[in-house]
Order: sequence, then C-alpha cells, then structure tokens
Amino acid sequence: MEDLLSLSLLSILLLCSLPLWLLLRPRPSPPRGCRRLGLADGESNLHDEFDLKYSQGIPRTQREGGQPSWRVKALFTYPLKSCGGIELSQSDIVPTGLKFDRQFVFAENGPEGWNTRTLRNAGFQRMALIHPEIWIPCPSAPDYHPSLPEVKSQGVMLISYPRITPPGPAGLFKRIAMSTGMISPPTYIPESMSNYPLTPVKIWKDKPLAHNYGIHLPAKLHKYLGFDAKTSPLTLLRANETHTRQIYRNAPRAEEIGFQPTTAFADAYPIHLLNMSSHHDLAARCAYAIPRLSISRFRANIIIQGPEAFAEDHWKRLDIAGVEIHAACRTVRCRLPNVDPVTGFRHPVEPDRALKSYRKIDEGDRTNACLGMQLVPALPEFVIRVGDEVGVLETGSHRYIKMLAPGEVVEGV
Repeated sequence: MEDLLSLSLLSILLLCSLPLWLLLRPRPSPPRGCRRLGLADGESNLHDEFDLKYSQGIPRTQREGGQPSWRVKALFTYPLKSCGGIELSQSDIVPTGLKFDRQFVFAENGPEGWNTRTLRNAGFQRMALIHPEIWIPCPSAPDYHPSLPEVKSQGVMLISYPRITPPGPAGLFKRIAMSTGMISPPTYIPESMSNYPLTPVKIWKDKPLAHNYGIHLPAKLHKYLGFDAKTSPLTLLRANETHTRQIYRNAPRAEEIGFQPTTAFADAYPIHLLNMSSHHDLAARCAYAIPRLSISRFRANIIIQGPEAFAEDHWKRLDIAGVEIHAACRTVRCRLPNVDPVTGFRHPVEPDRALKSYRKIDEGDRTNACLGMQLVPALPEFVIRVGDEVGVLETGSHRYIKMLAPGEVVEGV
C-alpha cells in the first residue's frame, strides 16, 4: 500500500514538474545556414477540419470571403514514406509530384534483396510516429555560408522519433515526457546523393535503383523499429532522379502531354487528392468507433474544399491555378488508414470496414473501396498554393487497372 502511495505521489510530482523540465531541456541545434520547410509549429490549415460546414458542397458560383468556393484547403509532402508529413502553404511540383514527396523509404534486406517497408507491414506501425523535417539552404539565415556542408548538400532531412522506454515505474517519467512530445536525439540526413551507392529495391512490382543512406541510421532508430542494430537488415534508401518509375496504367502518354509521368516511392502516381466533403461522409459512418477521424490518416498531398461528397469520382481533367491536371484513376484504399498518425495505434476495423460497406465502386477492383483521386499534371514543373482555385475541365468514367509485373500487358493499355 505504501509503495502504491509513493508511486502515486511520484506521478503527481512528475506531472507538476514536467512543463518546467520540458522548457529547460536542451533542444537540438538546427542545421546551419538553413530554414525549416513548412508551416510554423502549431499552425495548420486543417485546424477546423471537423467543422460540419465541410460536409456539404459549395456551388462554384459562390465565393467565401473573396476566395474561390472550390479551392486547395491544405498541402502535404511526405519525405519519408509511411512516416509523418510536412504541411505546406505552397509547394513546387516536380515530375514525381510535390517536391520532396516520398523520396526516402525504409527497406529490409531479405532473400530477394532490398524490399520497401511501410505501415502496411506487420510490426512497422511505429513508423507513423517518425517525424521528418526538411531544412533547405537560406541565404538570409544569420549563419549562412556557401561552404557549409548543409548548404553544399542542398539541405538536410532531420528525423525524430519517440524514445523506447523501460516497463514499470522506472519508465514512468520517460513515458509521461514522451506523451507530451519528447523525441530522441535527431538524425541528420544530407540531401546530397553523390557519395551513396546505388542498390535495387523492390516496391510493388518495380525494382528501381536507389541510393543507400543506411550509414546514417543510429542504433536507437533500429531498436525503435524492432531490430538489433548489430544484425539489423534495415536501411534507408533515397530515390535516384535518373531511375524513377514511369507510369502507364491509366496515365496520359508522353505523346499527349510531352513527357511520361513518373513517381519516386509513392505507391503508383505523383499526386494524391482528397475532397473534404467525401471524407466527412466517411467520418460520420466511423463515428461510433473513431469520434474524430482525421483526414490526415489518408496521407493525401492535396486536400480540397468545395465539391459535394464524391463528385471527384468522375473527374477526368482538372484546372488548379490555371494548370491542367489529369485525374488518372480513383484511389483504391488499403487498411493503412486504420493507423492513427498521432498515436500509431492501429484500429482493428475502421475506417476500412466502413469504406468497404459502400465504396466498392470501381469495376476494375470490386474487392477494395475507393476514396480520393490519383493525379498526373500535364506540366512537369509548376507551383501550387493553398487557396488556389479548383475547377473541373472534363468528367467521364474510370476503370482501375491493377499493377502489372514487368512484361505483362493489359489489352488497350
């Protein structure tokens, strides 16, 4: 009894002293001569994502506060596949999608070589709590100098992740601190690729060459992901710009838009779009199990507001800020959104069950549900911004084409 009382008192004391401890603990120095990409801490264009006004579509003739009624609500890039995203106010679009998006991936070595690992793989749901930051050279930074390694390498990716804590009372303080955002010492990953060997890696049925950055993974990160650092088969790979994966399924051809669409480590297409109204429709069906189902679970690059729920199912070509963008196909969903990106907890059934109850709508895949659209811009490079107007140039039918092994052909494709 006395032990329980002492433990309770210790818990109260730790909770009371925690804010001061967090305030006093040292913070890692930012990469020299650089600025962090993305919105400031605490800012988000999705701060009101649960507002019921997004449940209904808005006529395009209506304008809200002088802004277009159909517009880009939020932008996200995911530098390290299946890990945390970076919210942006604007982004460069490059041939593989949003700049920095899915350029890095964890891979595990096995009998058939390196194989990509994501939140889909058993035991890897902790990846949801790994948070990458991109720091890019900034000439206006007080410590900027062109000779700095961080500047010469064109930037740095910083990876943070929770500490592994011991069980029982010995780990109490660490667990409390972790719940408020305490992270392990950061890992800095140079942006320069010239000194890293190329190795083939399997992603779905493709096997592009990628740069091996495994020397930068600390032992604690191997342990966090469930591996012994001394014998770990895990590494970190970065996409090589000359070995990207060309896209042909459902995508426009080079003779039509002047180049063949490509992607890095995204599943299949350069850009993923979600509609706020469509997500609200699904969230209402999951409320019994997940009262506040965040749209961030679906890891889209572009989130739009304005169209009514599922209007996007039949879009073929869009206009976003004056740029023509092809809607290649619907997004066929897996169970990955069952993982909460804030906690890493994998819900046993939702939202996968709710989606499959009413969204098996594509004749090309009647076993899986759809939510969102996969996009291919008709320009290889441009800039997209939050607030950009969204319009529809063409509607039509879609039929999803499943991924093929090299050499396989679908008639008419």
